[in-house]
Order: sequence, then C-alpha cells, then structure tokens
Amino acid sequence: MKYRRFGKTNVMVSEISLGTWQLGSKWGDPFNEEVAVNTLMAASREGINCYDTADVYQGGASEKAIGKYIKTLKEKPFVITKAGRKLNPHVAKGYNEENLRGFINDSLKRLDVDSLDMVLLHCPPTDVYYQPDVFKALEKFKKDGLIKHFGVSVERVEEALKAIEYDGVEAVEIIFNMFRLRPMELFFEEAKKRDVAVIVRVPLASGLLTGKFSTSTSFSPGDHRTFNRHGESFDKGETFSGVDYETGLKAVEELKKLFNTSDLAPIALRWILMFDAVSTVIPGASKEAHVINNVLATNLPPLTQTQMNQVKEIYDKYIKVPVHSLW
Repeated sequence: MKYRRFGKTNVMVSEISLGTWQLGSKWGDPFNEEVAVNTLMAASREGINCYDTADVYQGGASEKAIGKYIKTLKEKPFVITKAGRKLNPHVAKGYNEENLRGFINDSLKRLDVDSLDMVLLHCPPTDVYYQPDVFKALEKFKKDGLIKHFGVSVERVEEALKAIEYDGVEAVEIIFNMFRLRPMELFFEEAKKRDVAVIVRVPLASGLLTGKFSTSTSFSPGDHRTFNRHGESFDKGETFSGVDYETGLKAVEELKKLFNTSDLAPIALRWILMFDAVSTVIPGASKEAHVINNVLATNLPPLTQTQMNQVKEIYDKYIKVPVHSLW
C-alpha cells in the first residue's frame, strides 16, 4: 500500500481506502456483522488505514461495526463519517447547530470514541454552502473537541468550489472517475492551492467500471441501480455516475479493448490515482474479495499519456454531452 498526505490535516492515509456504504451486505440486503468484520480485517491486512462511513449507512450498523472493530487494533485507522442525511425533510434549514450536534453525538456513541476524526456534511442542498453559520458551527464542534477535522461531501463541482472558500474545510469528497471528468478542470487545482484533501467517491461508477456488467445483468429491487437510475430517490449522479446504463456499457467495452482486460476495476482506480490532487479513493466493498481486488490498483504501473488521452477520447465520445455539464 502507498500513502498520501491528507491535505492540511497532515494525516497520512492509504491511497486506496474503504468505502462502507455496503459494509456487511450487498446493496439492499440485510446487514451481516460477520461479513463486515471480515471485510474490515481484510482492509487492515492490505494496509488500508482510512474508512469512510456515515450515520445512515446500514441504519447506523456500519458505524457500530467500525467502532467495535477498531477497538481491537493497536494502530487506529482514520475514520471519516458523514452527517445530515437523517434530516427529514432533507432541506437546508435543517443544517443548523442543534441538529448537527445531535448527529455528531450519535456518531460518537456508535463509533464509541471521544472525538470523531473527521465529519463531512453529507451532500447537503446547495444552499447550505452559502450559509456561513453552518461552518461556524462545525468550527465550534472542533473547538469543543467533538470532532478533529471537518469537510463536505458534494454532488456538484460548484458546491466543492464554494465549500473550500471556508478556511475550516479540510477535505472534499467528490465523485470522480473515467465517466466523471469535470472535477479535474478547475476544482483539483483550487483544492491544491488551499491544501484541501480530495476524497474520491463512486470511483467505479456503481460497478459499471468494473467491466463485469452486461445488458442482461439484473440488480435486486432494493439496489439503487434498480430504482434510482433516473434520480427517483436521490441525485441520479449517485447511480452509475449519472450515465445511461446502456451508453455506459458501450464505453466500457471500448475501455476493455484499450486496456486488453475484462477486469477494469484496478485500471479504473489506477487512472484516478494518476491525479496528484487526489488524497484517497474510497471504493466500496461488501466482502473481503472486493477489498483485495481494489487494492491491486496501488501496485499497477502508471498509465501512459497515450492511455490517458484515449480514456478522454472515449469519455468525449460517449459521456461528455449527456453528463459533463450536470455535476
């Protein structure tokens, strides 16, 4: 495993970390604590020292499993958790000091720690980024010792650029992959200027960039890849990065030919690691095998400039027109 500096926090984190939305289950399936622990143990063995979770993942079971597991470790991983999606309705005015303090205290209990390593606002409505009091509250929580660091998880580049105008923001979690190139145009350079860590989420476009899906692939009814393809439940950019499934499959076939492989996942992750603005990538894993496969990316040789250019050509051909301007 290789490690990168996590922006101005100065923490060194594994360049491939662990996303835990699916920890202990496949999409839509019941949580399985034994599978969760085995997944976390595999991450430790592979040198992963950073986990990304949220208070809503598996109804809080993800945080609980992580909290219980890290008690067994001598060297504690850096745990990023997110808050805000428990709001119902999920509206900007709900992002206030009282609600956020409640969410943070609940996460402290589930993770069984005295202070959270990092809290991210969990893809709040765009208006939240224009409310300085929200970020003042986070500064207060940091001063009070409830949290050590804070940042944001965003849907749009606009939100990321606005968020890093606040000096206290130390990290931005953003979707970036072979099907979502816009963050590299302006945001990456601005993040580097401000020494803000960049956490890349949805790096495999909900599995589309693994190269393992086809037109006959089916997903369970509880899987967002079944029910959210057009944004029926939340931002459609969270599902296949907002790419039309059939169009994405065509682009994937060209990527497989380009790299002469049927297993695109390590290549897709290595492509992300080619960008020095990226601090860590958080592919999800619902079982041990996923962790092991994801970590392969860290030891692959750098992609050539020709390969990087060809990925961009495939993006321009299939993805840019319907997707680029939306996020």
